[in-house]
Amino acid sequence: MNIPRVLNRKNRILLKELAKTDFKLRYQGSVLGYLWALLRPLMMFAILYIVFSKLLRIGSDIPHYPVYLLCGTTLWSFFTECTSQGIQAIIVRGDLLRKISFPKYIVVVSSQLTALINLGINLIVIVIFALINGVMPTWSWLLIVFPILELYVLSLGIAFLLGSINVKYRDITSIWDVIVQALFYAVPIIYPIQMVASTSVKAAKLILLNPIAQCIQDVRYNLITTETVTTWNYVLNPTVIIPILIVIVILVLGALTFRRKSKFFAEEI
Repeated sequence: MNIPRVLNRKNRILLKELAKTDFKLRYQGSVLGYLWALLRPLMMFAILYIVFSKLLRIGSDIPHYPVYLLCGTTLWSFFTECTSQGIQAIIVRGDLLRKISFPKYIVVVSSQLTALINLGINLIVIVIFALINGVMPTWSWLLIVFPILELYVLSLGIAFLLGSINVKYRDITSIWDVIVQALFYAVPIIYPIQMVASTSVKAAKLILLNPIAQCIQDVRYNLITTETVTTWNYVLNPTVIIPILIVIVILVLGALTFRRKSKFFAEEI
């Protein structure tokens, strides 16, 4: 990607307008409108909390477990929304790409900005919920910006990589849906990582090397409780940077693949 073109004022304006349009169209025609940005993760949280906390008694040893669970489900929703919207962005905006000449990466990034807006709204809810639940605010709350940014970069890399392939092979969307379902249970969202460690410490270490798990656990650590197990607790050696390296590799691979295939988008859509 050409840096001057990335920073071009016209590109920034186009990115802003596409993001605003995506956000408006997402909830157009629904009775509750923008409230769905809040209701979707809250409804998912309510179901998981009743089933796993009240019925199965999971998370009873985790301080502020309801906030812990809400945080995990919100970040997971952000990741899945970013990737699913990003993967389909080129196809959805196919008519625009054929009519106007502009950097095609803008279509992918704009589709994910809606997820960022939704996340910002939901983070406000999490903070309010945390305060009600007795979580004391600290300066470490400001540090959640970094794992959230890492999670966004990972989502962007996946969107670039799979989205560019999905233009020609539409099965990618369905395959990714299956992968997302499997990842949901492979990441400590509803269960604490301590539960896995009690059976196998190696399995717990392996899970925490997943960038998604690492980001969610880091946010929980800084926002909710320092009793949260993070990558730094289990992996006290150079392999602690593996999640970050995975994110960098996926982003670079995705950007290169997108740049190579973007020349043929207009023909293949």
